[in-house]
Amino acid sequence: MKNYLDRVKELSKKLPKFPDGRIDYSNSDIAPVVTVFVKYQDEILLLKRSNRVRTYQGKWNAVAGYLDEIKPIKQVVLKELEEETGLGEEEIEKISHGRPYRFKDASINKTWIVHPVIVELKEKPEITLDWEHTDYRWVRMDELSHFDTVPNLVKSLEVVLKDDG
Repeated sequence: MKNYLDRVKELSKKLPKFPDGRIDYSNSDIAPVVTVFVKYQDEILLLKRSNRVRTYQGKWNAVAGYLDEIKPIKQVVLKELEEETGLGEEEIEKISHGRPYRFKDASINKTWIVHPVIVELKEKPEITLDWEHTDYRWVRMDELSHFDTVPNLVKSLEVVLKDDG
């Protein structure tokens, strides 16, 4: 699979842009995304998607976002964490990356190129949700399969844990 930045540059040439310059994946059948698991000790943070997001409303997810700018993935991770949870870089102990993978969600005709990441925190923080989410929970990793999640969330966690460890 291509390097993340090369993939985003290639898509940037083909797809429309928002006024701020970010790539607009709205009508694209492929989109690279980052899925960021926030971990403190033996728990991970789950976020419930609001009805204001485009896809997977009401489903539980990790912090996630489109890779819609030509920036290093760490910058995207930090931006998404700040936007969706209020967490800053100073609260992070360690960031680990899993191997990107593709999957097609036929129900919405979109192929996702998922870049799973796990962020381990120094302390259990206060969470400040933005408009994308309505609720959050700290859960043990083995409880993830008990939630109505976005597709492949368990797989994303397994990939990043396997590659990290």
